[in-house]
Formats: sequence, C-alpha cells, structure tokens
Amino acid sequence: MLLSGGLDSMVCAGLAREAGFAVQALTIDYNQRHRCEIDAAKVIAVEVGAQRHVVLPLDLRQFGGSALTSDLEVPKGGVGPDIPVTYVPARNLIFLSLTLAWAEALGARDIYIGVNAIDYSGYPDCRPEFIAGFAELAELATKAGAEGERFTIHTPLQFFGKAEIAREALRLGLDPVMSWSCYDPQDDGTACGLCDSCRLRREGFTQAGLEDPVRYASG
Repeated sequence: MLLSGGLDSMVCAGLAREAGFAVQALTIDYNQRHRCEIDAAKVIAVEVGAQRHVVLPLDLRQFGGSALTSDLEVPKGGVGPDIPVTYVPARNLIFLSLTLAWAEALGARDIYIGVNAIDYSGYPDCRPEFIAGFAELAELATKAGAEGERFTIHTPLQFFGKAEIAREALRLGLDPVMSWSCYDPQDDGTACGLCDSCRLRREGFTQAGLEDPVRYASG
C-alpha cells in the first residue's frame, strides 16, 4: 500500500490490516515541504504491523511546479473551487506506478491507496475516474497483466467524508496523533492550522464530535 503518513493513509492501512492483508508499505520521500509526514508513516507502519516499510527517495523538487516541492507559498485562505498550488503534478500517477511495480515484484495483486473524492482540494488524481483508468493501465503495463492476472486498486475511503474517516480511526484503534496532515509545518513542530489540509482535517474532527490531538499554531 501507498502510505503517506496522513490521516486518510493511516486509516486506509488500518482497513487493509482489518481485511486480513499482510501489509507492505511504500512511502515516497519526494523532498516535500512537509517531510515530517515521512516520520509519521514510519510510526504508522509499525502500528499496523507492516511486514516491510520501504521509504523510496524521489526528489520532485527537481521538477517543482507545486508549493509542496518549491518555495511557493502554501495558500492559507481556505478551500476554494480551483485546483490549488499544493497540487503536485501527476503525483498519484507517479506514486501508484511505483506501488504497482513493487506489487508485481512481490507477487501481490492488491494495492491500497487512501484517496478521497469528497473532502479534498480538487486534485484530479484523487477522482474515481483516475483510479479506474489506472486499474486498466496496470493490466496493460505489466507482465502479470499480460498473462491474465488482474490488479485490484482498493480505495476504501473514496467516498468518505473527513468526519467518517476520523471515526474510522477511532473504531480501528488508531491514534490520530500518529498521522500528519499539515502542508506547512511550523518551526516549533506545530501544524499551521490554516492550509487546506489542516482546515479539512479540523472540520472533519469537529463534525465527528471528536478531539484532534494534533497541535495547531493558529485557530
């Protein structure tokens, strides 16, 4: 599974474990602004009993094009209708391709990813259409697919609101403090509280009637 270290990814890992899968976790270190999510992913991988956790370096700052991979400012004005500058060009396509490659090498045919099409910032690579298209591509791009084997892309949180995801974390016994959502970590180790990801997370916990244990610098 693709394990970012965020809340959605953590819950997705917990659901994979609950479904009886032996979890092999892949985290991409793409030199992102919020690199502390990598440390979160390491903690989560241990918590869900991952058999192996690979942290793969891939420096997307060489490309830039996003506030997460350049010095562009992370927007703090609230979630808007347009695709924000925190979108990383083709990120999930790149990451899923790497996950697929490892899955084929392992002989695994089930891939988990915590994408969400409801409480998200409009990223095109979180849409159900993208996941369906990638599943078809996986069959065309692999030896396993050419030999008639199918890969299943599991997106158990695809149509969950953030409040539902927060409740799932509680049900699965996963402490949300292990996860990291903020795009713009502060120097004192707190989450900014104002980026899209922080706003969506905080609103979700409020709607769920749950306390978010993450410390925020603002709000």
